[in-house]
Parts: sequence; C-alpha cells; structure tokens
Amino acid sequence: MSLKGRHYPDSTMQFMLLFSRQGKLRLQKWYVPLSDKEKKKITRELVQTVLAHKLKMCSFLEWRDLKIVYKRYASLYFCCAIEDQDNELITIEIIHRYVELLSKYFGSVCELDIIFNFEKAYFILDEFLLGGEVQETSKKNVLKAIEQCDLLQEEAETPRSVLEEIGLT
Repeated sequence: MSLKGRHYPDSTMQFMLLFSRQGKLRLQKWYVPLSDKEKKKITRELVQTVLAHKLKMCSFLEWRDLKIVYKRYASLYFCCAIEDQDNELITIEIIHRYVELLSKYFGSVCELDIIFNFEKAYFILDEFLLGGEVQETSKKNVLKAIEQCDLLQEEAETPRSVLEEIGLT
C-alpha cells in the first residue's frame, strides 16, 4: 500500500490530519484518492509516529515516500503529508495560517471548538486550501467569505411567516 507512483501535479499536500495528544482524530482532509481502509491505516500509523516524537525534536519526518510536517498547538497536532520534493517550511506556514484563521474565527481556538464546530473547521480549511494547495493567501478574504456564509446561514434559519414565504409582504 505504498503511495509511491501516485503523483498529483496539482496537489502538493496529500492530506491534513488534526488529532489530540491522546491520539483522537479531530479532523481529516484527504487530497488524494485512497480507500477508507488505507486512510485508517495511514492515520493510525502517523498518529503513533508523531506522538512518539519528543517535543524538542524536529517537526519534519520522512515517512514512506512522503514528508510529514506537523506542529502542535495546545492539545492539538496539525499534521500534513507532502511529497518529498516539496518545501517543509511552506507547509509549516500553511499549518500556522490555518491555525490563525481558526483562532480569528473562534477567538483562540481549542480542541472543543473543532469537536463541536467541525463543519466550520472544514469550511475554513476549504476556503483556504483547494486540492491541497493554498487557494487564498489573505486571512481577511478567507474570513470575509466565512462571514458571508454565516450571514446566509442565519437568513436561512430565520423563521418567516407564511405570507413572507409566498411573497405577499
């Protein structure tokens, strides 16, 4: 089950995993097509590998035919897999930018924010990354898109009278 030979020219990031210090998966985004069985095996293996690393050690690992880049923020590990020719420092920046976006939206993001608002966490990630590549570099633009989505959602959830529904008011 090697990922070797699976080159996706438009995708630098293969996947992103967020997991707790206890090894509980909180978010996963895959940019390569893999079976659920492969995803579970990779996730289990990587979580164990990253958690076994000491805090003072480098946040880059060579794993199979990929590079693993991870960073811990409070109780969460943000872990990305990139191809071996890709730049680890850019990936660390991408992780940091995603954390900044989450913190701006949630106000100092924590694990519970991800657990109880996972759809928002995915939405923020999708506004920021597309197909494993940065789609929007401006934090302001990403947050504006999220804010607009929130407004649309609020409008859709606001109860309206029957007369409003049929356009008679």
